[in-house]
Amino acid sequence: MQRRIVVIPGDGIGKEIIEATLPILTKAAKTHGLNLGYTTCLAGGAAIDAYGEPLPQATLDAARQADAVLLGAVGGPKWDSVRPELRPEKAILGLRKELGLFANLRPVKVSPIIAPYSSLKPEVVTGVDILIVRELTGGVYFGQRQEAAEVDGIVSAWDMEVYSQPEVERIVKVACQAAQGRKGKVTSVDKANVLATSRLWRKTATETAAGFPEVALSHMYVDNCAMQLVLAPKSFDVIVTSNLFGDILTDEAAVLTGSIGMLPSASLGQGTGLYEPIHGSAPDIAGQGIANPVGTILSAAMLLRYSLGADAAAEAIENAVQAVLEDGYRNADLYRPGMTKVSTSEMAGLILAKL
Repeated sequence: MQRRIVVIPGDGIGKEIIEATLPILTKAAKTHGLNLGYTTCLAGGAAIDAYGEPLPQATLDAARQADAVLLGAVGGPKWDSVRPELRPEKAILGLRKELGLFANLRPVKVSPIIAPYSSLKPEVVTGVDILIVRELTGGVYFGQRQEAAEVDGIVSAWDMEVYSQPEVERIVKVACQAAQGRKGKVTSVDKANVLATSRLWRKTATETAAGFPEVALSHMYVDNCAMQLVLAPKSFDVIVTSNLFGDILTDEAAVLTGSIGMLPSASLGQGTGLYEPIHGSAPDIAGQGIANPVGTILSAAMLLRYSLGADAAAEAIENAVQAVLEDGYRNADLYRPGMTKVSTSEMAGLILAKL
């Protein structure tokens, strides 16, 4: 049976990293008995240019019917002046909402090979293995808002943060289930000393985690968590947090590896899973062949694992990436004297050969 994958290259370097990844995904799948069929769709700035909207109905319909979605990146300064409801990023928010993708999983692993590239001391980051579980469809990103407007001579704007008990319960369950296969530790991050939503979050997280007696739950304020990610990143196992806090903390944790271009993500929930690297569209380097494709390639591995149940195929890709790095090949973002600098397509070719 053919498994259907919707491919959304997006904007900027999106096309390059997707082109680099698909042969690897195809080979890993085929080697492990999977037949993949691809449908390419537009979203983000490319869709605005073609259709006047960031998330065309045809793209959404295709995504709903697919087994998984592989996304490059969206956005860029070209579309900075469009109306707020038409910004390229609305494509991502729309896909998350319409596909019911409430949980974003972002693994952060630092092997001895890449530890020297971190801005922190190698002994601080070597061995880091964190899974950040971010709530994706609630909170301030989806709350009511008022764009900047003048009232009584004063310009103001506001955004509302709302969370319900069921929203918190389901994301904490995902974190606890993940922890069961790891070190059994979950850190729930909030700002309960200030925010009402965080007080509900903390109470609900405590009650939900009680159903997982083998999991140790702790609570941490978001500002302290941001500090501990720098001071003692190896103290974390699974972190679970809200949409806004998760957006910030995942980017901070990403640079522990030395490059945001190395890290993948999976967005899961009630519908088709969506997989994408965590970096942006990087329009300043688009078309130069220097983008790091590893984040996208590892996102494809997550696609195999979580949407297609092909753990062995996913592990094959992850091992191939590690082997190429051990051989001393680096993209421009991680290049150092003594290593071999390679282009986007060359890095992908090396990983493909390792498969």
